[in-house]
Amino acid sequence: MNPQTRSQVVSVVQACEEKKGEEISILEMDKNSSAFTDYFVICSGKNPRQIQAIADEVELRLKKEGVRANQVEGYNQADWILIDYVDFVVHVFSEASRKFYDLERLWKSARKLTLDDLKKPAKRAKVTIKSATKPRAKTATRRASPASKSARTRNSARTTTRPRKAS
Repeated sequence: MNPQTRSQVVSVVQACEEKKGEEISILEMDKNSSAFTDYFVICSGKNPRQIQAIADEVELRLKKEGVRANQVEGYNQADWILIDYVDFVVHVFSEASRKFYDLERLWKSARKLTLDDLKKPAKRAKVTIKSATKPRAKTATRRASPASKSARTRNSARTTTRPRKAS
């Protein structure tokens, strides 16, 4: 995943920790699932004021980094605040709502990460480069593919001269 996104998720987790968010969970969404984002950060607060304070701190930290939320939902009710940053979504729950919706169970295909996992550089896909030191052996007879035959036929048709019409 994008290293910039990973560092932003780290900032979100630190903001949650600073405001005493409980049961902080980071989910890396499976690419094969129908997930619309790369990460979920989920945490709980004990009361509406704390839930709003956590959400405010998350927004403040990321705003300092030049990142604004795409959408914020549920702030006034402060039962479940959802902050959408497109590449990741932050969920701040009341204890009761977190148990009821149980996003970790709902997205059980997602990989659970720790803060240390996010701080490590992302694994890159291995790229194999074929060695060009040994040329391929030529075959004794060369077979023409149907595509090349039709191309030769078209080319030969263009080069043949047609008799002119008498005027």
